[in-house]
Amino acid sequence: MRAGRYGNTRDLCLGLEVVLPNGDIWNGLTRLRKDNTGYDLRNLMIGSEGTLGVITAAALKLSPRPSDVATAMLCVPSPEAALSLLSLARSHVAEGVSTFELIGEMGLRFLSEAIPDLRQPFQMRPEWCVLIELGLGGSANAQASLESIFTDALEQGVVYDGVIAQSETQRNDLWAVRERIPEANRLIGSISSHDISLPLSIIPEFIATAPAHVQKLGEFRINCFGHLGDGNLHYNVFPPKGESKSAYVDMVEPVQECIHDLVVSLNGSFSAEHGVGRLKVGDLERYGDPVKLSMMRAIKSAFDPNGIMNPGAVLRENMQ
Repeated sequence: MRAGRYGNTRDLCLGLEVVLPNGDIWNGLTRLRKDNTGYDLRNLMIGSEGTLGVITAAALKLSPRPSDVATAMLCVPSPEAALSLLSLARSHVAEGVSTFELIGEMGLRFLSEAIPDLRQPFQMRPEWCVLIELGLGGSANAQASLESIFTDALEQGVVYDGVIAQSETQRNDLWAVRERIPEANRLIGSISSHDISLPLSIIPEFIATAPAHVQKLGEFRINCFGHLGDGNLHYNVFPPKGESKSAYVDMVEPVQECIHDLVVSLNGSFSAEHGVGRLKVGDLERYGDPVKLSMMRAIKSAFDPNGIMNPGAVLRENMQ
């Protein structure tokens, strides 16, 4: 949830030690911030999901823990407004925005249905809200900065209500709302879940248009939430209230194809943070650039000609 500030694994890893399929050990445990000596084998291995070698050690880049933290849940009229809020917050504290999570009304509704004892901050569920957390260092006052952001956002109309945590207990309560959404989703039972990413400026268009595409396939409930700070959404499709997902087994593939087609048409990715694995091999073949796929197969063949490393993941065994 803090990748928007600190980056993902690729950004945090400086070096690796890797055991290759033939038993050789690559000692790449460098801690250099700059090293342009040839191919980037580190990122190649990080993205290989165990199909090119076994990572046995890593040198990681660490960041100092912010000395002052402030957290709020703010109601926004739309995803467009949420992006305006993000821009406003960054204009105040730059990279001090540690977390920026978009939460939709359906996610709050699912929490009420599945986890009724969970304390929610608003009596009337907003259509959209944002969990925002600032983490500042030095003499900066995170609480004052967040209050200033809230005031400016109210004046500009990108926020219309909100709660700023005044204690660690209140902060934990706000975080619980976001962190327990996946639990509520599991209890409700989704037909299909999607881990997607889009350019930030395209996210409002996707959120506005995707339901109409999905509804062509039938009646569904949609829970859209996720890491708006880095463009990563979790777009999950559920059966109507009172119906079981078991009755929609034959809709899994059509729904996934519908969502992924739209995402790719908007220059997004069907796999933002969870990789390809075995479940998305077909998606990679469907949407991947043919030249990229050819290069990947050549790399796989060169590193692992006998196909012993995590066979069937990322690339089909007979397509290597």
